[in-house]
Amino acid sequence: MTPAALADIIRDRCPGLAPRVGLVLGSGLGDFARVVEGAVVVPYADLPGFPRSGVSGHAGELVLGRVEGTPVAVLSGRAHYYEHGNPREMAVPIATLAALGVEALILTNAAGSLRADVGPGSPMLITDHIALGPNPLIGTSGDGRFVSMVGAYDPALIKLARAAAKAARVKLDEGVYMWFTGPSFETPAEIRMARVLGADAVGMSTVPETILARHAGLKVLALSMITNLGAGMTGRPLSHAETKHEAAQGSDRMTRLVAAILGAWAKDTD
Repeated sequence: MTPAALADIIRDRCPGLAPRVGLVLGSGLGDFARVVEGAVVVPYADLPGFPRSGVSGHAGELVLGRVEGTPVAVLSGRAHYYEHGNPREMAVPIATLAALGVEALILTNAAGSLRADVGPGSPMLITDHIALGPNPLIGTSGDGRFVSMVGAYDPALIKLARAAAKAARVKLDEGVYMWFTGPSFETPAEIRMARVLGADAVGMSTVPETILARHAGLKVLALSMITNLGAGMTGRPLSHAETKHEAAQGSDRMTRLVAAILGAWAKDTD
């Protein structure tokens, strides 16, 4: 089924709503969906081509409504490259958001920090990325696949996010995100390498979605919720349970931040 046909199904479920911003909720951040006003929920199972995530903490629902006056389409849950070995796992949902008329995509994730001064519970604004996995546009055709990644994280949206965080009194760190494919966590040696290459945080998502979104013509803003320090930085082993726990602990802060960004978006585009 084409993205346009999927968009028609979604419009039938939520007539009159034209979402302008899409969001992808990362591990432990699914509670954001509860702040969506007038929410209409469409299970991914009702949308052919939408992913069936096998990772706990990912609901698998499209939630439509408004947040702080901005019409939104929230992807509550994502599929990851490591689940099926396919970097295009989120291609259909992102293309469908574009077909719905979404202008910008806000990506969130849980990530490990490579900076001792940015610990668990800290939101981080992603200003650029380093990809250590396969490109999701491999196998596509046409000149459109040669997507420029300069300014992949939209400078105007970054400026808006900084101002929104300041107004909401949410401390917002910034940095470069490095994508590892997972599902195993990084080794201490890999973390040392990542720091040498200029990364500030590491994770197992987001980068393929950024590339797919830019290919679809969407502006991108991305935020990490720091859940741990990288392997070898504390002497403790890492676990997905810790990731979910720490993401949940910081969920209220991230919710306030994203809501403030959407409120600023509504005012900025009136």
